[in-house]
Amino acid sequence: MGPEAGYDGMGGMRKRGGLLAGLDVGSHKSCVIVGELAGPSLDVVGVGTASCSGLRRGTVINVESTVESIRKAVAEAQSTAGCEIRKVVASLSGKEIAGVTSHGVVPVRGEEVCRSDVARVLDAARAIALPADRTVLHVLPQEFAVDGQDGIKEPVGMAGVRLEARVHIVTSPLTPVQNLVRCCNRAGLSVAEIIFSPLAAASAVLTEEERELGVALVDIGGGTTDILVFHGGAVRHSCVLGLGGGHITNDIAAGLRAPFAEAERIKHRYGAAIAAQISRDAQIEVPSVGKDDARILSRHILCEIIEPRVEEIFTMVSREIIRSGYEDSLASGVVLTGGSALLEGIVDLAEQVLRMPVRVGGPVAVTGLSDIVSSPVYATALGLVAAGSDSRRSGSVSITDGRMVGRIRSRVTAWIREFF
Repeated sequence: MGPEAGYDGMGGMRKRGGLLAGLDVGSHKSCVIVGELAGPSLDVVGVGTASCSGLRRGTVINVESTVESIRKAVAEAQSTAGCEIRKVVASLSGKEIAGVTSHGVVPVRGEEVCRSDVARVLDAARAIALPADRTVLHVLPQEFAVDGQDGIKEPVGMAGVRLEARVHIVTSPLTPVQNLVRCCNRAGLSVAEIIFSPLAAASAVLTEEERELGVALVDIGGGTTDILVFHGGAVRHSCVLGLGGGHITNDIAAGLRAPFAEAERIKHRYGAAIAAQISRDAQIEVPSVGKDDARILSRHILCEIIEPRVEEIFTMVSREIIRSGYEDSLASGVVLTGGSALLEGIVDLAEQVLRMPVRVGGPVAVTGLSDIVSSPVYATALGLVAAGSDSRRSGSVSITDGRMVGRIRSRVTAWIREFF
């Protein structure tokens, strides 16, 4: 057996030291991508996907189903990459994940700010009151101030006696973290890091210029819609909505009286977000529940079912952007990603509701199996590989052999020991 995938390379037929494995477990599918950073590009050497019915709105509700899905996706990725995967960087979403802005202040110990001062001020900023059943996933610096001079991005080397930090903290209930780790462990994997899903997707689809000028990332998954607002190169707001592409599929299944799997297929093949753009003469074939014969229906009717739900999602997104306080500061508009971003006409509808420029964000700077992973469907898994290569900057929770270590306080350590 070769070394573990993640930080020490991978074994098997392929021996390359920089390979990482990203695992995105969603409400409808599990996706594993194996790759390595090659300069500014991500070289993808393995891809695996499998359907998943073990999650609801980003939270594990069926361990066995989730474990089986992970195993299938990993097996496919191992086959295409020619290696053995033992360790992964995993994504986490869920409507209970929340973000909050915090502030920390420390005295500078020397004549100028050093990295230990930055570490101390970030620790001070993360010391917020949390319920016993929640933990910190990420501490994302927004800006620093030295002796009252604010707007500083890199304070190291500056002279001063007082260092302040403003950060965005992403927190999660402990139970989803526990269940995700357990599912990975039962699938034969150890978890190197857990990264908030839209943060990973942002690594794959956003440019530095967009982050600086101001942009909202909207990742429409199967069970949730994740939102991140960037401005000045930093995360200013985060939110998870309890609606996603699966709700569109449910509406289609109920409206057309079709099996869920067929409704999902119909959505991808014939669906559109704006019914007025679809001819009333266009027809589709719809299988009936419990019957062998199919019915012929208007495609326009299908899109009339889809449009209200998509409009509802973007109305909720609009409210969150307004709540962030940055609705007038998003010069780069909105970037859509996730499987539902491929829905025909979704950009037009999003621009109507959000009243700002919208584009679909596919992965950028990808080599290797780029023809396979160029879709927004793979954005999170690709971003996990990219973000996992810089774990210290991301502030992610580190996990080894089923135990969280490092940044979680003694309260969380005791909880982990109890359950693991």
